Amino acid sequence: MNLSRRDFLATTAVGTAGLHLPLANAADAKPKKLVLIAGTPSHGPGDHEFNAGVLLLDKCLKDVKGLETTVFKNGYPKDDSALDTADGILCYADGGGGHPLIREKRLERIGKLMAKGTGLMCAHYGVEVPKDLGGPEFRDWIGGYYESMFSCNPMWKPEFTEFPKHPIANGVKPFSVKDEWYMNMRFREDMKAITPILVAKPSDAVRDGPYVYPKGPYKHIQENKGRNETMMWATERTDGGRGVGFTGGHFHRNWLDDNFRKVVLNALLWICKVEVPNDGVASTVSDEEIKANWDPKKK
Repeated sequence: MNLSRRDFLATTAVGTAGLHLPLANAADAKPKKLVLIAGTPSHGPGDHEFNAGVLLLDKCLKDVKGLETTVFKNGYPKDDSALDTADGILCYADGGGGHPLIREKRLERIGKLMAKGTGLMCAHYGVEVPKDLGGPEFRDWIGGYYESMFSCNPMWKPEFTEFPKHPIANGVKPFSVKDEWYMNMRFREDMKAITPILVAKPSDAVRDGPYVYPKGPYKHIQENKGRNETMMWATERTDGGRGVGFTGGHFHRNWLDDNFRKVVLNALLWICKVEVPNDGVASTVSDEEIKANWDPKKK
């Protein structure tokens, strides 16, 4: 068959496009990367089991298509190069002045990752930073934070009965577990670009304390009796990244609750921009798995 130069070029272009198509699809299918950072041992046995908790979450995510995970135990990694290619980061650790993301001038390091759109989720004590060292950054990165003497940390059992239309809430059913659920968070002004995920109304007795530390009560907390409180929230940042704050996670056994666990697993997919299944992330955790990987602690 004789082809003119014009026909030859057209045929070659079609063939070349066909050859390149699988490569483009392969690139599109590149898995998202989630880095999970567990804090150093803290509190008594069964409380603040950051290493065991992160390992459980990692186990529950192993079958999620399109997601790769990397776990760092016992604090911020000595070699943090994995963060450079992360699509999302979980920090489940002690906070305050020793928060792993603010120590050793890491705010600048994490800030550069946030600026390029990396997702960030902080859990339990990990949502607390000093108001003058990390406070402004956390409001930007995840929408809000726990501010000492403004926020409070009672042990209570909220009833989570309604959820927003948001991927993090996919498949989550009403649940209630006792935990050290923080409240009265220092959010952005007017809750700008923040979606409350877990919301409940504390009783007057909860507001009156005692709180875990300091015991309180605080007058400004008591004055808001009857008001709903947000214990988990999500935000989409202007840099394209996503942020989540989750205040539960004190008691390790709470990971046995399917909905407590699901809302966190959903959030981890969401910060990485992995599609959350309509019914949420399916997972199981046994009593034996709950007892595994605890830190060696004094009773």
